[in-house]
Amino acid sequence: MKRRELFSGFDTVAPGACLDTSDGNRCLANLIPNALFRTHENEEVRFYDDVLKGKTVMVMMMYTTCETACPAATQRMVEIHRRYLADRMGKDLFLCNITLKPHEDDPAALAAYAKEHGALLPGWTFLTGDRYDVDTLRYTFFSHDHIGIDLDESAHAGMIKIINEPLGRWLHADAFVSTRTLLEHIEWAKPLGSYEEELQKNIRLQQQIDADVEKHGYRRTV
Repeated sequence: MKRRELFSGFDTVAPGACLDTSDGNRCLANLIPNALFRTHENEEVRFYDDVLKGKTVMVMMMYTTCETACPAATQRMVEIHRRYLADRMGKDLFLCNITLKPHEDDPAALAAYAKEHGALLPGWTFLTGDRYDVDTLRYTFFSHDHIGIDLDESAHAGMIKIINEPLGRWLHADAFVSTRTLLEHIEWAKPLGSYEEELQKNIRLQQQIDADVEKHGYRRTV
């Protein structure tokens, strides 16, 4: 495999492939299966129509018996939800956890896991479904094009796919990066504001950079 093919294959399509069309959400609809799942509240949902359509959604994988990365990632997102995103969650931003072990994790198990970790929060849904559909979504969102990694369920915990369905935009993040970096990635999924809004945003950023350079002698924290 050529180097260019290796990195362009990180997602199912090359990054930004949907962004060159005027109908990005239709492009996503062709890529993401509309499979049937059950929530931790035992409600049937279609993944594309009910979970993604018209929303910005952070998608993560986990399983309830995991004792390492999964509970750590869940606790991390509970902190992010409560401290930084509470005013957006369930309104213009959502979080969806899909179990990697649907044969073990029924809705009751997911509900118990969410309760144990304090994750019964607005805009946060846990899903279970058919093994084939779970694997299809896992490979769609988190494929590394490496059979050893892709078949290792534990390798996918803590990874986040941030999807803005109306824009046809998706980004990748990690639950364990710095708070600033994670919030930046979530912010990047939002549509651009007006020219004046973006201009003022960049002016403020440049002011922060100038202050950082004056204090440290180089751009250190901004």
